[in-house]
Amino acid sequence: MIAALSLILAFQLAGEALSRALDLPLPGPVVGLCLLVAACVLRPSLADRLRPTAQGLLSHLSLFFVPAGVGVVAHLPVLREHGIGLALAILGSTVLAIAAGALTFQAVARWTGSVDPSAVKGDGDG
Repeated sequence: MIAALSLILAFQLAGEALSRALDLPLPGPVVGLCLLVAACVLRPSLADRLRPTAQGLLSHLSLFFVPAGVGVVAHLPVLREHGIGLALAILGSTVLAIAAGALTFQAVARWTGSVDPSAVKGDGDG
């Protein structure tokens, strides 16, 4: 387990180093995750070695939200001052993201011919 965690953290470190060195617009952990996925695709035995540790981390994922909760409590004055604006921004961006996803799905379905175009347009057939 220690070796697997070390390997995961090494990929995160490599991603952070690449992100900063190349001034990428992506966060280092995202770059590291992409590198890890590529390594697992190239060497499936690596994925098999990491799977038990990754599943263990995922089963305790709620622990990773504790720092976020502490951050919210620590910044309550900011939330009191700008809470309504933040809530509206989150709500609006969520609605826009869902709409963008739905429209993209419809466009891809039309382009690939995997869905009857009349069913995608919502002609009211139910």
